[in-house]
Amino acid sequence: MNAAATSGSRLVLAMLPAVVVCLAAAGSLLGGKQLTVALERGGYVILMRHANSPRELPDAAQSEPDNVKRERQLDAAGRASARAMGDAFRRLRVPVGEVLSSPTYRALETARLAQLPAPQTFQQLGDAGMSMIPDAAGARGGWLRAQVAKPPKPSTDTVIITHYPNIHEAFPKDAENLAEGEALIYRPDGRGAAALVARVKIEDWPILASLSMSSSH
Repeated sequence: MNAAATSGSRLVLAMLPAVVVCLAAAGSLLGGKQLTVALERGGYVILMRHANSPRELPDAAQSEPDNVKRERQLDAAGRASARAMGDAFRRLRVPVGEVLSSPTYRALETARLAQLPAPQTFQQLGDAGMSMIPDAAGARGGWLRAQVAKPPKPSTDTVIITHYPNIHEAFPKDAENLAEGEALIYRPDGRGAAALVARVKIEDWPILASLSMSSSH
């Protein structure tokens, strides 16, 4: 291994503790290489918040051309992190099958910039047109729990992109302090339940990909 490769490996390893801490949160069972190998095999549900999006609505000058309703949209950091996440998925060979998304612009923008398969949109994953207003009745959370418990198609992982209130309503303990773009990864058991196996911040996907490539050499 040359000096540059050695330096790169040391950098990845230096960054690893933050990833491990993140993955070890909330009683997670998988981390690092174990997680990436598991995801490559398929059978997991990646439930995530959309990437970083300011709460303010964009004005005409800031609005993306296709954001015709002028909804909340990703900022520069959100766009960059969504692209980097998608690149990391491809480097890790994560076999994304179905993608379920909120119909909001910021959620669909996350999927598009990550170059995920075309998402199916569901109102139950949306914000009811009221941004962060919670669903006190609990129906939205129940619907999301049922989706997470569905086993993905063989040899694929399912990605679900939604909003914090939706995730918190479905999994209040798991979702504590969930950041924008952060993902909860579940393993459906095929009997109507799913176990949390990891928690990954959106900025940690590229680190996991670099770690995987480093350890393969």
